[in-house]
Amino acid sequence: MQPVSLRELIAAIDGTPVGLASMEERVERIATDSRRVQTGDVFWAIAGPNDDGHRYVQQALHQGAVACVVDQDAELAVREKLVCVEDTVLALGDFAEWYRNQFDALVIGVTGSVGKTTTRHMVHTVLGARFVGMESPQNFNNHLGVPLSLLQMSPDHEYAVIELAASQVGDIEDLSSIVHPEVGVLTTIGPAHLDEFKSIENVMRAKAELLAALPASGFAVLNGDDDLVRQVASHAACPVILVGEKADNDLVAQWVRTDNGWLRFCIESSEFDVPVVGRHHITAAMTAIAIGRQIDMSDEEIAAGLRMFEPVRGRSELLRVGPWFVVDDTYNASPLSMQAACRSLQDWQGVNKKILVAGDMLSLGAEAAGYHKQLGQFIASTGVNQLVAFGTQAGLVAGSAKEHGMDAGCLGVCSDAETARMLLDCWLEPGDLILIKGSRNMQMEQFVDYLKQRVAAEQEQQPVRRVA
Repeated sequence: MQPVSLRELIAAIDGTPVGLASMEERVERIATDSRRVQTGDVFWAIAGPNDDGHRYVQQALHQGAVACVVDQDAELAVREKLVCVEDTVLALGDFAEWYRNQFDALVIGVTGSVGKTTTRHMVHTVLGARFVGMESPQNFNNHLGVPLSLLQMSPDHEYAVIELAASQVGDIEDLSSIVHPEVGVLTTIGPAHLDEFKSIENVMRAKAELLAALPASGFAVLNGDDDLVRQVASHAACPVILVGEKADNDLVAQWVRTDNGWLRFCIESSEFDVPVVGRHHITAAMTAIAIGRQIDMSDEEIAAGLRMFEPVRGRSELLRVGPWFVVDDTYNASPLSMQAACRSLQDWQGVNKKILVAGDMLSLGAEAAGYHKQLGQFIASTGVNQLVAFGTQAGLVAGSAKEHGMDAGCLGVCSDAETARMLLDCWLEPGDLILIKGSRNMQMEQFVDYLKQRVAAEQEQQPVRRVA
């Protein structure tokens, strides 16, 4: 964070100072975790669902915080070095908005039901081939993460790629009022967080809020192959660039092919190669190309950036674990992303067997059973050799896969992780390709860890051979 004075911070959030010795002290960092407070920080007390930061104000001051931002109604043991506000969460957004407006960087907002993080990171990688900029760290995409992302901007940044997520209508509108994006990216619209949204129509309304927030001087890049995305394009008052494989897009990918860990395609006379697993990454790549071209990058610069792309951990990350190829796609799952993962298995050539370890897809509301049955049908159509279905919906997925043609001997229904690991032990052979995917709360990364641990244990048991 670029240093600011306490006076500027207090003015930005309309706070009331209590017991501050000086208003001119410089603040170089905002901390929301009292355990990480360092000398000179401002500690921002957030009341969360599991804990309340106000309990740790005294600890933060003891560790060297120059001030603590607190709710004015909070009961505290100390009455010094405080900045009181009506709501610390809203105040964090106010400060981030003020801070963002101190810079001239091009701010790009990225949202969508699937592919936000990969698209954000690919845009950052491509733009970074020529410009200096930043992206949201990890999955900082909600009402706390977005402000904290903006606070990482600095004067030398020429762009910032900010990820925006939503769990209800109005969330992206609120976040956009903090971010003030000049470029908007919409990756997909599909069934995700339906426990909260209740319907696809509400998902569409929420994602369209980003487009409505864009200034007339900006532009939007949309997945033109997604019919639902096209339906909300009219919400943008700025130019819209549609990208995809369909011929009526503004930017059309041709000669698209996958090559065991690479995506290759052409746009007009330019060729692009991206080190990713799966054809579904075409939207992210084309989004990066569209933005790069709009800010006068050459196709050669863009292509060089795409070749440098490295997947975010847990998102279609290709690993070599002992004798197996493992696609770690464990971060999350939805019907759309599960289908994309299955297609990536279908496209892979030259392996022994293709094994899918599929965990439950969560937060699908009343339609959860239907979506899991559809997944089983889709798996059966994509040439997966063996399926390990894990979770409370495993029976529905495997049952549907059997109904649509998969051999019962190639299906495993596992309600617990130990059973799933035992089944993998029986099925695994050298040269297999294993794709592991499920919703965040299914903790699917445990299976990646298990495979690594199994290889490590086998290597330790091998006899030491004398070298002559």
